[in-house]
Amino acid sequence: MKDTYTNPIMESGADPWVILSGDAYYYCCSSVNNSISLARSEKLEELGKAELVKVYEAPKGTQHSAEIWAPELHFACGSWYIYYAADDGDNMHHRMYVLRGGSNPLDPLDGEYSFVGKVADPADKWAIDGTILEHDGKLYFIWSGWEGDENIKQDIFIAPMSNPWTISGDRVRISTPDHEWERNGNPWVNEGPEILKHGNAVHIIYSASGSWTDEYCLGRLTCTDGNFLNPGSWVKAGPVFAKANDVFGPGHASFVKSKDGERDYIVYHAAKYSGAGWNRDVRLQQFGWEGDNPLFGEPVKAGEELPCP
Repeated sequence: MKDTYTNPIMESGADPWVILSGDAYYYCCSSVNNSISLARSEKLEELGKAELVKVYEAPKGTQHSAEIWAPELHFACGSWYIYYAADDGDNMHHRMYVLRGGSNPLDPLDGEYSFVGKVADPADKWAIDGTILEHDGKLYFIWSGWEGDENIKQDIFIAPMSNPWTISGDRVRISTPDHEWERNGNPWVNEGPEILKHGNAVHIIYSASGSWTDEYCLGRLTCTDGNFLNPGSWVKAGPVFAKANDVFGPGHASFVKSKDGERDYIVYHAAKYSGAGWNRDVRLQQFGWEGDNPLFGEPVKAGEELPCP
């Protein structure tokens, strides 16, 4: 049996979300006809070969019928939820929405995921790439959005939640593209925030610069005092993962452990070639730590043999 794999693990794909549950890995993605699908695989490196099962199709003629972006599968408060961005066919109207499942991501006894509603703070501005943070019994929503109603730049916001579908307070901006490495392309972009915990640190690994550029990369926000709603508690570093070895525009990652819990992996998308823009594939590689900070190293060249998780 082959004990190595090569990148890419999926020939096409973007914004990859992978989560380990029980003895299997689940891949959540948007698919044709404005639907959301899940794939299940016992081997992380073989997710691209797994069958996609449609778990939701958006109804026509609503504010959330079109342009489903970056769905994420999460387990919270005893149920599975899928968070995703959608609009009515006009990107200016993108907002975050949530679906609710059952106790098992793909158990047919639980049926398809049901639509719960929009996840919005009182400002209710343009929003994409939502994710959740659970910490010390409290729940927070984190997303990429606009400060106002014009596409000038994308910031990262956080807000408290009272349950997995309800934001219970005002949004707080914790990152804006204020470094040169975050300002390639126009408008300037901070997006794709994802939680990564280690020791006493809670990190948000996010994507910076235009996703259509070769310079798309990852940055890091770190909070060590647990005061997540205080912008001053987040310290920025970056880029922490950027183009190298003929891999261009690596970004919008998710993070998952090996089944034995001993190794950490980053799953990310990259442009298929320099200048490919949104023509992307999905890649996987192991990363390490320096203290409580992740060390992602450089993207591994396509075709290089890597040990299987």
